[in-house]
Amino acid sequence: MANKLMSMGLVIALVAAAVASMLHGSSAQTTHVVGDTSGWTIPTNGGASTYSAWASRNTFTVGDILVFRFSTGAHDVTQVSRAGFDGCNATNPISQNTNGPANITLTTAGQHYYICSVPGHCGIGQKLAINVSAAASPPRAAPAAVPSQAPASTPAAVPSSTDTPPSVPSADSPPPPSTAAPSIAIATLPLTFLSLALAFLY
Repeated sequence: MANKLMSMGLVIALVAAAVASMLHGSSAQTTHVVGDTSGWTIPTNGGASTYSAWASRNTFTVGDILVFRFSTGAHDVTQVSRAGFDGCNATNPISQNTNGPANITLTTAGQHYYICSVPGHCGIGQKLAINVSAAASPPRAAPAAVPSQAPASTPAAVPSSTDTPPSVPSADSPPPPSTAAPSIAIATLPLTFLSLALAFLY
């Protein structure tokens, strides 16, 4: 009985992995640790270029996550406008995280600006500007071809008595080949696999 339960658990795990793999597609997200091993702190070497150099080594896409590692009370992460970034001004922040570490999911494309609003920190380089790209959309199917129409001046052909009538399939003829989309077969694959596995176990 224990072996049967273990086998069933393995089958369910395999099916779940197959379904997750199909659903995952190409929309993978990336987690970026800001500043890598240095974290989110006052830059010691490189000053204001520290975080711009880090940003230039990374590519950011909608859905990615920024991880700001800092000690609560020592720093914060404040998202500001371009003017707030340039002037190190956190008066009207877009958002603010005071508890470290802070995970921020990138939800919109375009320029994003972050500073530490603790007095003096932004001015000596604790600021980050990144450009976020839109998430890649899945490829779309090509549009169906539109049949060309005959010019309006061309008269319709009139069938003559010698024309062969169009063929009508008889009851004995085989059905035409299936035109069902392959995605239906893919979508039912995990259920089919699960049914076969459960039948095998019992």
